[in-house]
Amino acid sequence: MTKVPFFSLSLLHLLLLSSPSPSHSRPAFACVGDDAKSFPFCSKSLPISDRVRDLIGRLTLAEKISLLVNNAAAVPRLGIQGYEWWSEALHGVSNVGPGTRFGGKFPAATSFPQVISTAASFNASLWEQIGRVVSDEARAMYNGGMSGLTYWSPNVNIFRDPRWGRGQETPGEDPLLAGKYAASYVRGLQQPHGKAQNMLKVAACCKHFTAYDLDNWKGYDRFHFNAKVSKQDLKDTYNVPFRACVEEGKVASVMCSYNQVNGVPTCANENLLSNTIRREWGLNGYIVSDCDSVGVFYDSQHYTSSAADAAADAIKAGLDLDCGPFLAVHTGEAVKQGKLSEAQVNNALVNTITVQMRLGMFDGEPSQQPFGHLGARHVCAQAHEQLALEAARQGIVLLKNHRHALPLSPALHRTIAVVGPNADATVTMIGNYAGIACRYTSPLQGIGEHVKTIHKHGCRNVACNENDLFDASIDAASRADATVLVMGLDQSVEAETRDREMLLLPGRQQELVSKVAKASKGPVVLVLMCGGPVDVSFAKKDHKVAAILWAGYPGQAGGKAIADVIFGEYNPGGKLPVTWYLDDFTSKVPMTSMEMRSNPTKGYPGRTYRFYSGPVLYPFGHGLSYTSFSHSLAHAPTTFSLPVYGKGTNATLIRVTHAKCAGLTLPVHVDVSNTGPVGGSHTFLVYSTPPPGRWAPLKQLVAFQKVHVPAKSHARVSFSIHVCKALSIVDHYGVRRIPVGDHSLLIGDIAHSISLQPESTRLTHTNPIPNP
Repeated sequence: MTKVPFFSLSLLHLLLLSSPSPSHSRPAFACVGDDAKSFPFCSKSLPISDRVRDLIGRLTLAEKISLLVNNAAAVPRLGIQGYEWWSEALHGVSNVGPGTRFGGKFPAATSFPQVISTAASFNASLWEQIGRVVSDEARAMYNGGMSGLTYWSPNVNIFRDPRWGRGQETPGEDPLLAGKYAASYVRGLQQPHGKAQNMLKVAACCKHFTAYDLDNWKGYDRFHFNAKVSKQDLKDTYNVPFRACVEEGKVASVMCSYNQVNGVPTCANENLLSNTIRREWGLNGYIVSDCDSVGVFYDSQHYTSSAADAAADAIKAGLDLDCGPFLAVHTGEAVKQGKLSEAQVNNALVNTITVQMRLGMFDGEPSQQPFGHLGARHVCAQAHEQLALEAARQGIVLLKNHRHALPLSPALHRTIAVVGPNADATVTMIGNYAGIACRYTSPLQGIGEHVKTIHKHGCRNVACNENDLFDASIDAASRADATVLVMGLDQSVEAETRDREMLLLPGRQQELVSKVAKASKGPVVLVLMCGGPVDVSFAKKDHKVAAILWAGYPGQAGGKAIADVIFGEYNPGGKLPVTWYLDDFTSKVPMTSMEMRSNPTKGYPGRTYRFYSGPVLYPFGHGLSYTSFSHSLAHAPTTFSLPVYGKGTNATLIRVTHAKCAGLTLPVHVDVSNTGPVGGSHTFLVYSTPPPGRWAPLKQLVAFQKVHVPAKSHARVSFSIHVCKALSIVDHYGVRRIPVGDHSLLIGDIAHSISLQPESTRLTHTNPIPNP
C-alpha cells in the first residue's frame, strides 16, 4: 500500500535537534533545593499516587480550596508556585486563555488550519503529526515562561447544525470521524512517555461534554439551553467522540459544557461525569468546567437554591476543577454547612495534582526534564511552517470543476483579477481560538507568486452591504485572463456566541459573484473561506463560474495552498466533513431540536448524512480531483459468523455485550487505480448500511483511509472492519445491538453484501468491547 506522503518526521526532528539549547527563564514550579529532599511528594522514586497522597495530606482546607480553580494559588510554605490551568491549542498554541502569552523570544506560534479544514483531509496521521508539532511549541513556550502545560483542546462536539458558529472548531458531523480526530490529535499533543507511558508532554482536554452545539440563536443561548436528548442519540452520536478521546486517545481531561442535558447541568450531572466519563470509560485525569459553568447553573439556570449547594453538587458529581472563581469562593461554605466533605474535596485534588505530577511539574527544574531542550528556536521552525502548508493543501476541497477549468495555466492566464473581501485575508484565515501566526500568505499573495494580479475588494467586508465597489471589480474581470473570487465568511458572521440564521452568502456577495462572473473574459474560480457550509447553489448552476473551492479557514499558509491548487502544483484531495444543505433547511429544522433521526409524522427531516434524506447542495464526503480513480474489490467475505454467548442466537438484534467482540474484524481489500494524467491523493470512505430497521441510519461511516497513487498506477488498500463497532446500531433505550442479516459495505461505487449470522458459543471469560 502506498501511503500519502507527508513532510518527514525524521527531517523535522533533525531540524529541531540541530538547534542550540535555549536559555530557560521559567523557575521550577515546585521541588527545588531543600524542598526536593524533605518532602516525599518531591521524590521521583515514589509512585505518583503516593506523592499525591503525601502532598494533599500536608495542605490545609483553605489551601485545598484555593487549588480548585483555574488560577490556582501558590502554597509558599511547601515551595509550590501558583499555576494557571487555562491555555488553548485548538490548531496551534493560542493566547485565548490567560495561561499563554506572546512576546519577547516567543512573538508568535505556528497557526495550522482551523479544525474543520484539517478534518477535510481525512488523514489521521496528519492530525497526530500536527499535535506533535503543537506540543513541541507548547513545551518550548512553557520552558520559556510563556505558557502552561494544560491545554483545553480539542473541541470534539458533533457539528450537528450548519448554523452553529463554533462548528469551525470541530472535526465535522460524523461520530467516527470526530472520534478518530480526537484520539489522533490528543496522542500527538500528549506524547505519553516514561514508565507505563504515564508521563505527559502536555495535557489535552476534550470539550464540551455533551450535546453542546448551540451558542446564541433566536433568543436561545448556551447559558440557559436545556438540550433534550434521547439515550439513543447520546450513545449513538453525541458521546461517541468523547468516548474515543478517553479510551483511545487516553486524554488527560474532559470539559463539561454550559448547557443542561435533560434538565440537569452537565457540570452537576453525576451520571455523565462520575459514572460515564470516569467509571465506564476510565478517565485517567481531571474534569474541568467550561468557564464559569458552575456559576452559570446557579446564577442563570437557578438549578440550586444556594451557592453552597451549587459548589457541593458540582464536586459530588465529579467536577475536579472550576474555570472561574466560584468554587474558590463557595466551597468552604459548603463544607462548613455539611453539604460537602473534605474527603470529597481531596478526591478532586487527586485528579488535578496527578496530572501535574504526570507533566513533571513536581520534578524540579524544567530544563532537567524530558523536552527541557525545547526553546524559542523550536517555535515557528521551518519544518512546522511547512507542515502548516501541507495541512492547508490537504484540507482544500474541490467542489466544482466545470469542463476541467482548473488547474489554471500561468502561461495562458498571465493576468488574474483577484476579487472579494477575503482576497487579501490574513487573520481571517486562522479562524477562532488562534494565537499570533508566524507569518501570513494571503490568497492575493499566493496567486501573485505565479502571475500578475489585479486586486479589487468588491466589498469592504464580508457583510457586503454596499455595491459601490462592484464596478471596479467587474472592470478588472473583463480585462483579466481569469478571475478568482475569494468570498465567504469570517468571525463577524460565525463564531463563539454567534450562530447564523441562514446559509446564504452575507449581504450582496451573491450579486457580486454573479455580476463579476458574467463580465469575466476568462474562467472564474470561486474560493469560499468559511467554517460552516454556505448555500451557493446559484454558483453551482452558473456555467460562468467554472470552479468552486472550499478552503475553510486554511491557516497561516492558506493563500499559498489555495494558489498551489489553482495552478495545479497540488492536486486537491479533500472531502467535505459536513453536509452542505440548501438554505431552506433552516426553515424546516430549528437549532433547538436535538433529534438526529427523522420523524416523518412531524415533518422532521433528521440531521447529517446518516439520517437526512432531503436535497443537499453537496453531500458529506464530496470532493473532486484533477485525476480520476477506479476501484475494484480484491477480497471481502460474503458471510460472517457472529459468536454469541449463551442463548438468543435466534434474535434479529444481538446485544453487543452478548457477542464475543474481541478481535472480531472483517478483512476487506480494495484495489484503486489512478486512471488520470496526474498523481493524487485518494480518500477511501467506507460506509455500512445495516438491514432495514426502526433505528438504523441510512448509512454510517465505518472506516476511512487516505492513499497517494501516482498517475497510471494502482495500489491495494486493506481495511479491518470491527464488527461490534462498525456494524452495530443503537436502539431506543441506548443499547448497542448488532442486526442479523445482510449488511452492505459501500466503498465509492462498490456495494458489497455481507450476511451476518449468530453462532452460539460458551461463555468462558469476560467480553471486552473497546469503544462499541
